[in-house]
Amino acid sequence: MVFYPQERIALFVDGANLYSTSKALDFDIDYKKMLEFFREKGRLVIARYYTAILENDDYSPLRPLVDWLNYNGYQVITKPTKSYTDRDGRNRIKGNMDIELALDMVEMAEHVDHIILCSGDGDFRAVIDACQRKGTRVTVVSSMRTQPSMLADELRRQANDVIDLSELENMIGRPQREYADYDDE
Repeated sequence: MVFYPQERIALFVDGANLYSTSKALDFDIDYKKMLEFFREKGRLVIARYYTAILENDDYSPLRPLVDWLNYNGYQVITKPTKSYTDRDGRNRIKGNMDIELALDMVEMAEHVDHIILCSGDGDFRAVIDACQRKGTRVTVVSSMRTQPSMLADELRRQANDVIDLSELENMIGRPQREYADYDDE
């Protein structure tokens, strides 16, 4: 992991992908610690978190996180999920933020020295290539230590560097809650 103290850094978080990866590694991310971690590595110019939200529900479990992130140093980019019926007649929900994230990365590439992409989605390989052609280094945060790997091989090969999320657990993970066992007496 190579960082330079004066480099301008942009952090892009694919919320759904990072959540799935941290759950597969059995830890929760403390987003405040994550922001501090990357601020210590250089001049963090921007931190963006991308997620789709169920807009029609009375309560979305993501809403408290999105609100907290908005007030604590992240720009949160959301869009509503879409419902559709698949070929088998099952109701499905879809919410993909790849295009928004990709466009923002390419636009930001000429204003920063280093982009941190928190996603293992292979669809971002071409985006990383486009950013690199603008002279920006790209580090991917994901994991190959999950079963199956959450990091697409093409993404790993394209990135300038890869940080396995499991190696960051002690620095950006939330402490595990311990639950007391109570005996019925």
